[in-house]
Amino acid sequence: MMYYNLNLHLFSITKCRAFYKTFAKSIGILAILFSFFAKAATYEQIEMIQTAAETHISNTVEQPMGGELVIKAANIDSRVKATDCPIPLETSASTTSNKRSSITVLVQCVPDEWRIYVPVRMSMSVPLVTATRSLSRGELLGQYDVTITMIELNKFRRQGFTQAKQVVGAKVKKNLRPGDVVERGDICVVCRNEKVVIQAIKGGMVITTKGTALTDGSSGDQVRVKNDKSQRIIEGVVTDISEVTVYF
Repeated sequence: MMYYNLNLHLFSITKCRAFYKTFAKSIGILAILFSFFAKAATYEQIEMIQTAAETHISNTVEQPMGGELVIKAANIDSRVKATDCPIPLETSASTTSNKRSSITVLVQCVPDEWRIYVPVRMSMSVPLVTATRSLSRGELLGQYDVTITMIELNKFRRQGFTQAKQVVGAKVKKNLRPGDVVERGDICVVCRNEKVVIQAIKGGMVITTKGTALTDGSSGDQVRVKNDKSQRIIEGVVTDISEVTVYF
């Protein structure tokens, strides 16, 4: 009888110990979780970090001439550690290139000893000349055949035109669809085998004569032309529709 009671007593002690051990573990896990989430960043802190990263890009990356730069910080895991920093957040990045689609910005609070790397996506758009209707090879571009459209540089990496006057009057060398960017190789302001005006400038004196283009060219391109009178072949710069300027 005494042996049975002793075993029962030992069994009770063992069971109690197991219970308290399990209870202690549960309390420990809860304490860890509470401590972890107590340090997690709030919505306002995350927003502050994203704004700091976007502001850094806005202040350091060169804006496109006449265009726009759209900046958007990536989402941040709400479990990251952050505080209400007692001083303005410090930011830095390894590059200021505007040719990249994403730059990672380091945002940190030195006094509270935390730092977060924030990827910032960039989308750069510039105004380029585009077709307003279907255009066939050989057509001359009129003022209503083109317009200015904001084009993302990530989707267009060739050479286009920024002003409609650069292409109006030019001849189309390939078929174009509505919305297509008019590229430099799509048109010729001066066209091969066609007559041009050769403008020779020396000092303050300007002399003009007629000639024939030997190569195609757009505004600003250097082309070869033949002086119809002297038959001399020279090189000049395309300065207008069917006009080539030679500087001496």
